[in-house]
Amino acid sequence: MDWLRAATALRDSGQSGVLITVIAVRGHAPRDAGAKMVVGASRTWGSIGGGNLEEVAIARARTMITESSAEVSTVTTRLNPHEKTEFGRQCCGGEVTVLFEPLPARPTVAIFGIGHVGYEIARIVSRWDVRLLLVDSRAEELEALRLVDVVDGAADVEVHHTVLGETVLERLPVGSHVLIMTHDHAEDFALCDAALRLPEGRLADVGLIGSSAKWSRFRTNLAEHGHDEDRIATITCPIGLPAIAGKEPAVIAVSVAAALMQSLRSSVAVSR
Repeated sequence: MDWLRAATALRDSGQSGVLITVIAVRGHAPRDAGAKMVVGASRTWGSIGGGNLEEVAIARARTMITESSAEVSTVTTRLNPHEKTEFGRQCCGGEVTVLFEPLPARPTVAIFGIGHVGYEIARIVSRWDVRLLLVDSRAEELEALRLVDVVDGAADVEVHHTVLGETVLERLPVGSHVLIMTHDHAEDFALCDAALRLPEGRLADVGLIGSSAKWSRFRTNLAEHGHDEDRIATITCPIGLPAIAGKEPAVIAVSVAAALMQSLRSSVAVSR
């Protein structure tokens, strides 16, 4: 896999990485300017020349991933036997400058139920730099013509037509943000139940559309299905910002999207 496909694969799987590029060479060096490699948390793709030069670069890149660093940086290394090294000596005699560019993980937002409100939320979120999953059991809600305004934004949009939305939910990457707002309370409940059966901390947050009365019923039923109160409380219902009130789908969407943006920014701050 070349570096470009590797970077795309990391992006598609919701993982962060670092793109390393040789940007300048003086004298003799293992690779010429322009050589690239991608470093992930557990794998690498490509090479900038091997040896100490590459091992030090990989270690630096993995520290950047761990610390969620967003800063672009450069490092210049001399390749001669007199330099202090960590992973063996390189005696090429040249000097190499390497550029480190973070490839941050794209947040994943999954909306279950693309009715009037779900559609309006999707239109807003599709303008953000996220991976956006639209899931519905009704094929007509996911027709290409209806979603023209949604798929034309900055987000990577995936459409999933399935009767069992739980199968999509269970495959979401760690740290995903979930909004549950289907046309059927039974579907809503099945999704809430499935979300709570995932390992704790697997999802960043789960929001359920509905009134306090609906949530009261759901809490009771979820407890009867074996979930403890602390886990049930990780689901937010009602959703949105209380200060933005209104029953029109577009107004609800603004309220929910604003709360979602707060959550996304909070998740980024915590990861750093």
